[in-house]
Amino acid sequence: MSSPTGPASGLPVRMPRPRQSGRHRRPEPLAAPEGAPALVLAVPGTPSAAVRSLAEELVSIARSELPGLEAGIGFLEGDDTEYASLPAILKQADALRVERYELARAAGREVAEPEGPAAVVVPLLVGPDAELMARIQHAVADSGVAAELTDVLGPHPLLAEALHVRLSEAGLARADRARLFTVATAADGIVLVTTGGDEAVQAAGITGMLLAARLAVPVMAAALDREGSVAAVAEQLRGAGSAQLALAPYVVGPEVADGLLDDAAKAADCPVAEPLGAYPAVGKLVLSQYMTLLGISPQSQGAPAH
Repeated sequence: MSSPTGPASGLPVRMPRPRQSGRHRRPEPLAAPEGAPALVLAVPGTPSAAVRSLAEELVSIARSELPGLEAGIGFLEGDDTEYASLPAILKQADALRVERYELARAAGREVAEPEGPAAVVVPLLVGPDAELMARIQHAVADSGVAAELTDVLGPHPLLAEALHVRLSEAGLARADRARLFTVATAADGIVLVTTGGDEAVQAAGITGMLLAARLAVPVMAAALDREGSVAAVAEQLRGAGSAQLALAPYVVGPEVADGLLDDAAKAADCPVAEPLGAYPAVGKLVLSQYMTLLGISPQSQGAPAH
């Protein structure tokens, strides 16, 4: 569990700059309200060192945008030894809040008793996934801790930006279509692959339209977890005139089973970009969901740079 003075793992924290004086001073930077619930990132999939590193980087991004934020990472398949489970992290957040209240009282400070949720749980999912969301809700209930659960991270224009960047990194799209150069391997059709079934495919289509506008090529969504979906969409794009396809994973990464993206690339017979991973926009969207649920507005105190 991270603390306002720094994450337990020693990740770097961007400290707020000193406030300038005078009428032209900058707005005060946004900070977590005193006693605010902890942000707990609910990470699906099989835990590993790489997955933990990804989650820690996303939490670090969120904390750098909101100084003073308490944050933790709970794994849906955690073992409570090397990888803490979601219920265990929620219990830790609740215990820490009570401990701080008792220490403040012992020091003679007048503080209100803790009330409201001890934590806000943000699922590390870009789109709807009924099965995973049900498991997260069950884990929250099992913890016995008062906690609120946010919606998933997408659809959002920032995710279309992240997809564009991942495609360009793989040489499958131009980094900026306003620049006067070409990429020899740039795709003329994108298969946007996601998990979560039909509902997730429909939601991915919204981000897909934003991506299509950025790339000026057709984009169609397909389900990684539905047999034949990727191949069918690839065939449809080729039938419409796209000759050079690319797979764009509309997933963070941990929620996808090993080998699933490779299998999808073979089914579509085209190259595949990297998942969204710890792209900065993902961390900012994690924080945005937390702030939205709590009603914390960036406008009055200075917004994080998006």
